Amino acid sequence: MADITAAILNFLKAIGKYRWQAVFITWAVAIAGWVVVMKLPNQYEASARVYVDTQSILKPLLSGMTTLPNLDQQVVFMRRTLLSRPNVERVMRMVDLDVKAKNAKEHDEMVDELMEKIKIGGTERDDIYTISYTAPDAKLGKDVVQSLLTIFVEGSFGGKKQDSAKAVQFIDDQIRNYEEKLAAAENSLKEFKIRHMGMLPATGGGDFGTRMVSASEALNTARLELAEAEQARNAIRRRISGEAAPGETTPIRITDPELEARVAAVTKTLDSLRTQYTEAHPDIIANARLLEQLNARKQELAKNGKPSADPGAGYSPMLQQLNVSLSEAEARVASLRARVNEYSERVARLRTQSSQAPEVEAQLAQLNRDYEVNRENYQKLVERRESAKLSGDLTSATDMLSFRIIDPPTAPPLPSGPNRLRLFSAVFVAALAAGLAGAFLLSQLRPTFLSQAALREATGLPILGSISMNWTEQQTVRRKRRVVALGAAVLLLFGIYGAGVTAILVRPGL
Repeated sequence: MADITAAILNFLKAIGKYRWQAVFITWAVAIAGWVVVMKLPNQYEASARVYVDTQSILKPLLSGMTTLPNLDQQVVFMRRTLLSRPNVERVMRMVDLDVKAKNAKEHDEMVDELMEKIKIGGTERDDIYTISYTAPDAKLGKDVVQSLLTIFVEGSFGGKKQDSAKAVQFIDDQIRNYEEKLAAAENSLKEFKIRHMGMLPATGGGDFGTRMVSASEALNTARLELAEAEQARNAIRRRISGEAAPGETTPIRITDPELEARVAAVTKTLDSLRTQYTEAHPDIIANARLLEQLNARKQELAKNGKPSADPGAGYSPMLQQLNVSLSEAEARVASLRARVNEYSERVARLRTQSSQAPEVEAQLAQLNRDYEVNRENYQKLVERRESAKLSGDLTSATDMLSFRIIDPPTAPPLPSGPNRLRLFSAVFVAALAAGLAGAFLLSQLRPTFLSQAALREATGLPILGSISMNWTEQQTVRRKRRVVALGAAVLLLFGIYGAGVTAILVRPGL
């Protein structure tokens, strides 16, 4: 602790030795600094606050119908690109700052200065943004902030609308390309179908193998039905001609209707007599003999197979029905024979095409696949174009992104800078520090022994004694005057500082 105290005392003694130099340095630094501070140009800060409303009722209504813009991302992008060089140059043109630049170098320097002085604050959470600019002129600051605000608002619609127009133009070009591809695919498909008309599968008919199996099954079925129809027709023919069919034991006999009627009448009469008389009655014997004769004639007629001499005997109801059935059977046989011939030709044609049909079907499938791919892409592009148009119209014609000016830019009546009070005080403190540092530096350049202990430490020799300075009366008066002058100089410096602070506080725009 004693060492520290001794060091401080030595420091004060060294400064006290060069006190006038310290005062002179302090006065020089303070006066120079204060003059510079007073001559600094005033700075006027103009600002504006804007609220960006990204919530719109159209979002849930149009969800799924079109691509809605990401408004939050769009606002962040506008904020980050607002201070781009093209935008700053546009601001310069809007406020006529570009005419003050004499050459390209000055123009670039002005652009860099604007970019440094323009500040944009705010958060994406609150959607409130502040645009501020510090200028040497109040009106210029207001105009610059207003220009930036205009660019910020206009950028929300222009870029999106331009992007939407470019997207629609690109999709239109792609749609025209796909229209040409579709037309070419349709022509190729049409020419291929015309060229291979007989070898193409029918609609819903399956491939060539399925058609071949189906035709063969149809041919076998038709042949079976034809054989059945022929057998039925032959059976009818045999009945008409009186021949026994295979498996029949009794041939069909042609009978005489009149003879049948007489047999029936005699049989009825005989039955009636038997109910009244015995078998020995003459009437019963006579009718029984007549019935035997009629049956003998009937058997003889059936045995000979010759029709009766009666012209109506050949037109019995059974014969007429058999003739009608025979005609129907003949017609059915002819129809089935035609069907069998058609199926036979079809099967034969398919067999001749069996080597070429798979290749034709493969080519047709490839053409259909290419056509379907182009058609699907074309339909998707048409839907995307309508969605892009709706998105562009939605962005440009509705309030999807609205701006509300909370604080419009105004020309500030009082300057916002420089902070002369702080600078004035900083210069005063710096001047005092410079004076003390100068005195201490001089003490180090021209060192002296300020105490017996310092001399003893430097020489290593014992100190036997010291002689005090004996000031005369005239020297004492002179020393007192110097001390008073020194104090007056210091007090005058503090007074000038106080007057300057008072003036700054009274007149901020000084």
